[in-house]
Amino acid sequence: MDRFAVMATFIRVAERGSFTHAADDLGISRAQASQQVAALEKRLGVRLFDRTTRRVALSNHGAEYLERARRIMADVAQADEAMSRTRERPHGRLRVDVPVAFGRNLLVPALPQFRKRYPELKLELRFNDRLVDLLAEKVDIALRFGPVRDGRLIARRLFASRWITCAAPSYVAAHGAPLQPQGLAGHQCIGYLAPESGRVREWQFGKGKAHLRQRVECVLAFDSAEAVLASGIAGGGVFQASHLLASGPMAAGLLQQLLVDYAVDGPVGSIVYPGSARHSAAVRVFGDFLAGLMREHADKVETVAGRARSAA
Repeated sequence: MDRFAVMATFIRVAERGSFTHAADDLGISRAQASQQVAALEKRLGVRLFDRTTRRVALSNHGAEYLERARRIMADVAQADEAMSRTRERPHGRLRVDVPVAFGRNLLVPALPQFRKRYPELKLELRFNDRLVDLLAEKVDIALRFGPVRDGRLIARRLFASRWITCAAPSYVAAHGAPLQPQGLAGHQCIGYLAPESGRVREWQFGKGKAHLRQRVECVLAFDSAEAVLASGIAGGGVFQASHLLASGPMAAGLLQQLLVDYAVDGPVGSIVYPGSARHSAAVRVFGDFLAGLMREHADKVETVAGRARSAA
């Protein structure tokens, strides 16, 4: 017989002074309540209640046992509550995998804010641009761009990235700004070498419902999105980048968006995690944090783009 259930029955009978009322409160029959208390008395070897046809009263042993039983049940309730809080409170170690440029430029500057909010959570951050196997490499949560095809993972879509065209104000002052994609032929362009092919990635533009991919002749090309960004900020030429990566420099006036009306949707950004982590508080709060960070940077770009449209 469940000792805690029996103890709870004893306490309720003592508080109500009635087997019938206690049984009604607990959702059991009067016979069950009586049997549980009788079994408890037999195990303890003492009488806990003095029974008459009209009333049930605690014996001296019963009064002593009631005091101890209440303390025990309170301790059990506190232990359950503590474990529940532990399960709901983010704690322990969280292993995170994100693309290099995103991690260094957007995530790292925002981490103090996250750490202040969740001081009991320890982070291990891995920056790389390869597609890692989360289960094999024991990663708890990752940021991915593009479709998620691994059926073992849960994907939570965060945002649709945007490809935008940018240049430093100093470059625009010296060389002017292209008015349409075809005008890029007369400009110094900076390309990104796609890791999957080793070739300069095509630039993408949109106009209305049209989505155009265009090969652009580049005077510089890097296999690092950060290097493309740094070269553009230094005035090296025109380049394309994710709106998230360009948002900070644009807000600071280090870059300006060109061909504003030709910006086009890029790959969808999602957080992914193993199915076993679906109830993890750490995964949940970090995912919420990433979602908020994405919205913040997307809003920066939209604000700057709106100003550019107004100026035009």
